[in-house]
Amino acid sequence: MSLADVTARLRAAERAAGRPEHSVTLIAVSKVQPDARIDAVLGQGHRVFGENRVQEAGRHWQARAAELRDLELHLLGPLQSNKARQAFELFDAMHTLDRPKLADALARLAQEHGRCPDLFVQVNTGKEPQKAGIMPGEADAFVARCRQLDLPVIGLMCIPPIDAPADEHFRMLAAIAERNDLSGLSMGMSGDFEAAVAAGATHVRVGSAIFGEREPG
Repeated sequence: MSLADVTARLRAAERAAGRPEHSVTLIAVSKVQPDARIDAVLGQGHRVFGENRVQEAGRHWQARAAELRDLELHLLGPLQSNKARQAFELFDAMHTLDRPKLADALARLAQEHGRCPDLFVQVNTGKEPQKAGIMPGEADAFVARCRQLDLPVIGLMCIPPIDAPADEHFRMLAAIAERNDLSGLSMGMSGDFEAAVAAGATHVRVGSAIFGEREPG
């Protein structure tokens, strides 16, 4: 597949869901991808990318960001509190706000800088012990706590269990977002982003369908 193929599928999914064209942001997940593949996607005009690791993102994007003023970077992987400062300075949005300690660290940085990246609260919709994320029953209270800290929480993110129907988890996330008056929904990846669009996704995270299979590293 390719960027053009994924974009065509995304536009078709928007139409099928009765949503405006370009209402869903396509995040090209560039983690563990070689520079040549990233440059090829950049050469096609795409400017919204996602990374899982802060250090790898720095290697991929610090030099490129100086040249590409319209570049938009999203942190999609778990963030350690001791790397919050580096992430804060590199990313335009973070999709993995998942615990009070991290919220406190980001609030301190926001006060220091007078700004903050857009934030998505990660919700562990499947209640999987091996995954990060706020439990669904605790999401409302956590969003309220983040708002008390003046953090710019714009939405929610989830990664459904691999062995469960994804659309059920997308609908759950959308319901939590609606009752908390949040417009952003980061959900859907290469294999299920059409279902996510139908459930209201505003951001889909697509890697292998754009770049090909990841190279180990």
